Amino acid sequence: MTKRDLVAGMDIGTSHVRVIVGEIVSDGAMNIIGVGTSPSEGIKKGVIIDLERTVDSISQAVDEAERMVGAKIGPLNVGIVGSNIGLINNKGIVAVVREDKEITEEDVERVLQAAKVIALPQDREIIDIIPREFIVDGYDSIRDPVGMIGVRLEVEAMIITGALTSLRNLLRSLEMAGLEINVMVLNSLANGEICLSRDEKELGVFLIDMGGGTTEVSLFQQGALTDLAVLSVGGDHITNDLAVGLRTTFELAEKLKIEHGFVLENLTSDDEEIEVEDISGKEQRNISSRQLFHFIEPRVLEMLQLCREEMARLGFTEMPSGGVVLTGGVSLLRGVIDLAEDIFGCPVRLAQPEYLGVKSPIYSTAVGIINYVMRHSPRRRGRMAGRTENKTGFLHVIWQRIKAFVLDIWQ
Repeated sequence: MTKRDLVAGMDIGTSHVRVIVGEIVSDGAMNIIGVGTSPSEGIKKGVIIDLERTVDSISQAVDEAERMVGAKIGPLNVGIVGSNIGLINNKGIVAVVREDKEITEEDVERVLQAAKVIALPQDREIIDIIPREFIVDGYDSIRDPVGMIGVRLEVEAMIITGALTSLRNLLRSLEMAGLEINVMVLNSLANGEICLSRDEKELGVFLIDMGGGTTEVSLFQQGALTDLAVLSVGGDHITNDLAVGLRTTFELAEKLKIEHGFVLENLTSDDEEIEVEDISGKEQRNISSRQLFHFIEPRVLEMLQLCREEMARLGFTEMPSGGVVLTGGVSLLRGVIDLAEDIFGCPVRLAQPEYLGVKSPIYSTAVGIINYVMRHSPRRRGRMAGRTENKTGFLHVIWQRIKAFVLDIWQ
């Protein structure tokens, strides 16, 4: 089979599992050629609660993407929700070993390994390490030291740790689905890759991913993720409110939210009639968009106010210069940007991927995973249909350690 430079990202969310496949063309650009989506049946608030149903959801999404691509999907790059994640800042120092004192990629790898030497509880494992800045002989703010001359190399890094139980269940579900993992990417980093500009990251910006089961508030400053908070509230809570208040099915409540949901009263009308079936499907009645608004607006308002409280906890009584950026399915509700600007007191914009076929915030995480891997791990992004891999990368080593640990337990 002809080699194709393909890269796949999987977003395992509370409401949906999404698989995006991109093809890298000759000029380095990427085209989205495969999209697979399935309802997420075994996940609640970002945590796997039913392994078999999660496996079914993953398999359905992968099958759909494979049919579009016309090839089996190779190693997947998988997103991890922030609720199971811890961020630790640490420093590493090494001596440059070459006689001419030129810093090489091996020196960078060694200093990153030195930075990850930390004491961790037994129930946590290192997932990734993100360098914030390198320091060469006291000169700081260096982004890439390779090729420079120096005696001592230091790194200020952010170490991402994950709960082993969560990682075990994620690994187990993917293995049961017959899939191989390339790397794991924190959802906030993936979203930041596709949703934020370089200027926003440098000036300071809050990125809010309003998902189905959780809402992630990520703070980016000086070009990097600096803090993260996860709220256990999302779009599924709006759907639940509608299902209970209107005494209808969750499926119809979700449809009503997507097709007729507003969060600003001046956008609604008492004259617009919306047909609603009861939970048995035997009786039907009409409601207005204003009645629907009274179920949706309080929950969205609560979500945004909780985000504001988290921002204050992080030390921001006033918003950073980059303001606030929204993404995720809930951000599509009409009027949410205006409501967010009232709550945060600053400019708010909606972010979505600018790729044909996935121009919606619901795809931000999956597309962001692909972009993150292409930018930060180009040699380990994985190939399909005759792929070649570099198996020496740091993330691969960490993943193999986790995998071996989990397999020992189950065997």
